Amino acid sequence: YHKQAILKILLTGANGYIGMRLLPVLLEAGHEVVCAVRDRNRLSVDAEMRRELTIVEIDFMDDPIVNILPADVDIVYFLLHSMSSSTTDFDLQEARVAHHFNQYMQWVKPKQVIYLSGIVNESKLSRHLESRKNVEDILYNGPFHLTVLRAGIIVGSGSSSFEIIRDLC
Repeated sequence: YHKQAILKILLTGANGYIGMRLLPVLLEAGHEVVCAVRDRNRLSVDAEMRRELTIVEIDFMDDPIVNILPADVDIVYFLLHSMSSSTTDFDLQEARVAHHFNQYMQWVKPKQVIYLSGIVNESKLSRHLESRKNVEDILYNGPFHLTVLRAGIIVGSGSSSFEIIRDLC
């Protein structure tokens, strides 16, 4: 029998499609999870799961606030995207968020950051994929080891991509 190490994990984007599916898996594995959300009331978890979490209200668009996040985090999941934003400058917003994230990580000092990006292996990219690559480049300058997961479109019931495809059909 091999006992799994308990990790302290910071989950950004916990209200998103991937974050909402990753959160219960992390808790079920016994990890200590801190959710960074803009509005704790929008975190769609039941009361039992909420008791297992630490929730920090934070907007990475705003200038960083010292000591709002715990400083003893092992792993951070960076799942912040502005894809559903109605503004036309989502790429500038995503870059700003990434820069602020790096500033926060100077205080948090995680061992590892995991970033969910897009497939950016072409020389000519869409604006959304170019933004994902830019965020990736910004994160590589952060004070942590970075793992980038380059995923294609993620389609599942309730995801933004699913909703778009359903509406088109």
